[in-house]
Amino acid sequence: MLSGLFRKHTAPAAPATHTVADPPPTPRTPPLIEAPGVSDAPAWAAEQREALRDVVTDHGAVTIRGLGLRTPADVESVLRALTDRPATEREAFAARELHAEGVYSSSAWPPNQPMCMHHELSYATQCPAVMLFACLQPPDEGGATAVADATAVLRALPAELADRFAREGWLLTRSYNDEIGATLTQSFGTEDRDAVEAYCRAHAIDWSWQPDGSLRTRQHRNAVVRHPVSGLPCWFNQIAFLNEWTMAPEVREFLVEEYGPDGLPFNTRYGNGDPLSQDVVEQINQAYQAHTVRRPWQAGDLMIVDNIRTAHSREAYEGPREVVVAMADPVRADHLAPVNRRAAA
Repeated sequence: MLSGLFRKHTAPAAPATHTVADPPPTPRTPPLIEAPGVSDAPAWAAEQREALRDVVTDHGAVTIRGLGLRTPADVESVLRALTDRPATEREAFAARELHAEGVYSSSAWPPNQPMCMHHELSYATQCPAVMLFACLQPPDEGGATAVADATAVLRALPAELADRFAREGWLLTRSYNDEIGATLTQSFGTEDRDAVEAYCRAHAIDWSWQPDGSLRTRQHRNAVVRHPVSGLPCWFNQIAFLNEWTMAPEVREFLVEEYGPDGLPFNTRYGNGDPLSQDVVEQINQAYQAHTVRRPWQAGDLMIVDNIRTAHSREAYEGPREVVVAMADPVRADHLAPVNRRAAA
């Protein structure tokens, strides 16, 4: 059962609605737990596992300070203490370094460009229910892993827009080659065509090989789902993050000129295939921004995130930055109940 991956709680009351004249509620920063002087982080995590999972279920995320995490091996030990099983990333959109099963480097992404709000692998049929972010070295400036409550974001979106995505879902199109974005090996774990096609067939992905040998794919996913424990509707997707209008204008212009509008490394559409306008993508990103909260990293910090309840981002930064990412307790994202937003409002 999906609910077995989360602590069971009585469903919280739906947030009160507000009128146009009322200011939106101030987003809550997830709690910070101080744990100074811990000499054995995995043992402490195992002892506190149930209490920490309770906090994550209630708040969507929690930061723990004082564990003294210094290496990816430290993160792997804590991951195994806090979760049931690690999750393997497939269909990556950017390169990562694999440290251990379920434990990765941050995605390769230009430090001067933000990585916008998203739910990890929400475009895949299987995604991690739990994410761990561990700061081994904070940057000189910026670089926070910010979070946003997916239920609050959904309620902040224009009703007509949210209703359409709830009805239709969304489409992700991707182009794989050796020059831009993730390669076939980085995304599928292999370059063998038969193996790639078998994966696509098993995971509801349409594919086509291009004359130059590159691969293009197309997949349809739900945009709004119910959380498996609370039952709250969550805006759960990567519609804005992976859309062409979220790219820096000069990057988008270069890629379109170089590869054509259908050859972008990734792009998103309405579920019926209609393209998204720039203003729609901006509306989604504005809803995220209104509900974004952040806490600057300190060395050794650990943040635990409910990947369905909470979106996350990476802000631009200066100086060296090392944040290890761990994924665990995979769930079938395509089995999460889709939501008719109007009925859930």
